[in-house]
Parts: sequence; structure tokens; C-alpha cells
Amino acid sequence: MDDTPIARAAQAAVQAIGRAGEGLPRPASTRVMVVANQKGGVGKTTTTVNMAASLAMHGLRVLVVDLDPQGNASTALGIDHHADVPSIYDVLVEGKPMADVVQPVRDVEGLFCVPATIDLAGAEIELVSMVARESRLQRAIAAYEQPLDYILIDCPPSLGLLTVNALVAGQEVLIPIQCEYYALEGLGQLLRNVELVRAHLNPTLHVSTILLTMYDARTRLAAQVAEEVRTHFQHEVLSTAIPRSVRISEAPSYGQTVLTYDPGSTGALSYLEAARELAQRAVGPTGSLVGQQRDGSGTTAVRGTEPRWHGTTEGQQ
Repeated sequence: MDDTPIARAAQAAVQAIGRAGEGLPRPASTRVMVVANQKGGVGKTTTTVNMAASLAMHGLRVLVVDLDPQGNASTALGIDHHADVPSIYDVLVEGKPMADVVQPVRDVEGLFCVPATIDLAGAEIELVSMVARESRLQRAIAAYEQPLDYILIDCPPSLGLLTVNALVAGQEVLIPIQCEYYALEGLGQLLRNVELVRAHLNPTLHVSTILLTMYDARTRLAAQVAEEVRTHFQHEVLSTAIPRSVRISEAPSYGQTVLTYDPGSTGALSYLEAARELAQRAVGPTGSLVGQQRDGSGTTAVRGTEPRWHGTTEGQQ
């Protein structure tokens, strides 16, 4: 029978993979997107590499900048990042041109990576005494002359100088939020930092995209978290949610994104659809942060930063 769950899933896979080759509209100028969330384990690196691979598979030219000293994005893209490899550390601290450290990703045409090495762990301290310490990445990107449609910057799970460099260099912030308890914990501080950078260092910066990750349709909790996030960030949340997937978790151990590791998996198809939605979305012209309001003192009060659901969590895995 054609009307079975397996048949429907297979048909959806064929359609999504077919659309991947159709191409997407190229942005008028390079979209520099900062993938950030100070909470660990929410899928920042996974989102960065798989969104980048999805955009490249749609025919766009994409650069991943790995700003996390752990180098997980470099690993997932199959890029060597041992201590002697020229990396983003050399760009930020030594002033090396970014063109000298960019490497092509072998499995995905049009996808490139600036790797991170363990040296980056000390960069926070070394940057403190440097001139224009917050804008060194922005200057390196501005001097990079190769044509690109997207630059995705994978940030460490902290709000130090590396993340500030990313926020100064970027135009948009993409926040992955996991569909689990305490999903919005720490989000208020991230939004406040975005507001501070926007006010003092980068007036074009704004939160443009929120992606729900680790969505488990079997649990009521996941649906409650998704509803809560969509309530507070109506315009930013992509309609596509990334499911909790074994294939997504396995892919980095093989030095691959889920798009090349298992192209027909639900995780791969979800990232393809999320990338399509991201590329087709119009960027908000005002750069305002939905979910914020001004209080009487003129400071920014962030709403919706604590989960408020009280329903049952039966079925939670």
C-alpha cells in the first residue's frame, strides 16, 4: 500500500532531496549569522554544520567559522584541526588573513571552513590587551574577498570575548533552543548581551532566527516547550523543528554532517527544510528583538526567559 507511514516517509524523503538540488535565492549580500546560546548541549555546533551543509547543497556558497576551542564544528566537517593547523586563532591573535586558513569541505561542494584548534582556548586572555579586541573577527571577514552567500559562526557556550567578536562581526543571531525542560534558561542574558553589542558596537545586529532542536514528538513536554517558545518569539521561530535523531548524533564521529552521513534520515530532511525556510525568509528591517520591552527606566527588560508550563511530563524520555 502507498498510504503507510514508511511509504509516506519515503515519499517525503524523495521530495526533500529533490528540492535540495533546485537551488535557493542568493541573498543580495553575504548574510553573516552568529549561532549562539550560552546554554550548553542545545545543538549549536550541530545546527551550524548541518544548516551550512544544507545551504551549500542548495547551491549556495557557505563558510563556517569555528570559534569554539573544542573544534567540534571542524571535526563534524572532516577538517583537520590539530595544533599545527592554521586556524581562526592565527586570524584573531596573529593577524593572519582569513584566506590563508580557509579549507574546503571535501564532501560538500561550495562549503568551506575556518577551523579552530586548542590554541583558541587561550585567545580570550590574549585578546584582552589587544587594540580593537572586539572587532578583530569583523575586520578579518571584511578583508576576505572570496564571494560568499552565508557565513555561519559557531560560538563557544559562554559570553566571553570570542562570542563578542562573533556578535560584532555578524548581522543576525541564530539561536538553537532544545525542546526540553529549562529550554529558556540563560536566554535572557544572551538577549541582553545582544542588545548591549547592538547599542555600543554593532547597530545592525539582531536576532533573526530561532530553531527548535531535539524535538521528540512522543513527549508532551516537547510540545509544551515548542508552544512556549513560539508564544514569546512568534516571528523568529522557524516552522521546521529538528527532531531528536540518532543519525544526527552519529554523523560527527564519522567526520560528516547528517546530510552526507544519512541523506534520507529525518534529521537530514529537517535541516534541508529549515535551510530552505531560512533562505526564503525576509530579514527584519528594524533589527528589533521580539520578546523585549522597555521598562520605565529606559533599560531593556526581557520577557519570556523562564519556562512557565505546568502540564504533566508523562512520556518524557
